[in-house]
Amino acid sequence: MQFGIFTVGDVTTDPTTGTTISEHDRLEMMTAIALKAEEVGLDVFATGEHHNPPFVPSSPTTMLGWIAAKTEKLQLTTATTLITTNDPVKIAEDFAMLQHLSGGRVDLTLGRGNTGPVYPWFGKDIRQGIPLAIENYHLLRRLWREQNIDWQGKFRTPLQGYTSTPAPLDDTPPFVWHGSIRSPEIAEQAAFYGDGFFHNNIFWNKEHTEQMVTLYRRRYEHYGHGSADQAIVGLGGQVFMAETEAEAKRLFRPYFDNAPVYGHGPSMEDFTEMTPLTVGTPEMVIEKTLSFADYAGDYQRQLFLIDHAGLPREQVLEQVEILGKEVVPVLRAEFERRRPAHVPSDPPSHTSLVDNAKHRLVTPAEELVGAGAEGN
Repeated sequence: MQFGIFTVGDVTTDPTTGTTISEHDRLEMMTAIALKAEEVGLDVFATGEHHNPPFVPSSPTTMLGWIAAKTEKLQLTTATTLITTNDPVKIAEDFAMLQHLSGGRVDLTLGRGNTGPVYPWFGKDIRQGIPLAIENYHLLRRLWREQNIDWQGKFRTPLQGYTSTPAPLDDTPPFVWHGSIRSPEIAEQAAFYGDGFFHNNIFWNKEHTEQMVTLYRRRYEHYGHGSADQAIVGLGGQVFMAETEAEAKRLFRPYFDNAPVYGHGPSMEDFTEMTPLTVGTPEMVIEKTLSFADYAGDYQRQLFLIDHAGLPREQVLEQVEILGKEVVPVLRAEFERRRPAHVPSDPPSHTSLVDNAKHRLVTPAEELVGAGAEGN
């Protein structure tokens, strides 16, 4: 099972000091977190994509390319890449390039984005979010798998005889996750293609998470990719740790109360009760994280958010250290102890996709669609 960090890259004033770091320092902090993650034995680093304040990571592949040059083992991914406002032609180019530069240590999480003003900045309509996600991803898959493409859709200019460069490393596209917190259509899309489903459940109760993941698993099996419990699932989580629960709450409370995404809302205690947020000891984080599999099933990737709300760099790096040294080794052992032998322990990697003889350019679901088209 993979464990790692994801960051949203917010620039938030530290409520305990009144200090606001620069965008430059925030970007340097994010890259330092990635390097620390590899140092302490974590598996994955993910960055979000945002084009509006107070967030700074507007070019994830640029950041991940820099991190790739500084690391050896760390899997690099996004949380998320906007499949709606980005041109799929540019996504195809950028991630194929990143594949080559990182030696295949890259996958990506596609998402619609939920910030309304961003859509018109890129000439799109948020009311078309679902159709954009469906059409753009269909084109992206073709761009990674075909040459001399003739294509016409609703949302971008047609392509005639187009070939994306560079081609994916070893002619093998990166593994794709579809990220969603509330859209069953996206869970359906992930299942249709046999891709991964990342439910960033940091704001949601377990009943909602269970409903979304169960839908994806059931449809994954329906489309013939494997049994429901073999579907590839990733989850989010939020943690802040100290030696005692009381100390963790004392230190984190001002950050929680003023956070840009949930500050001035439910109390920290209520939010901890309702969502995956854990503020306490490493043992409490282990206990709560293990409980995710009780309602989401055995899954393959767990990412933690730890650097938001104005937390200072030194404190965040300490949290990464605790995760890597005290929490993840226990989680890794316990999750694998309970996992059935037929359920994948990790999501597909570049190496496994290249080596797996069953990895085909056309999925079973697409084969059915093609057969139906030929029969009409």
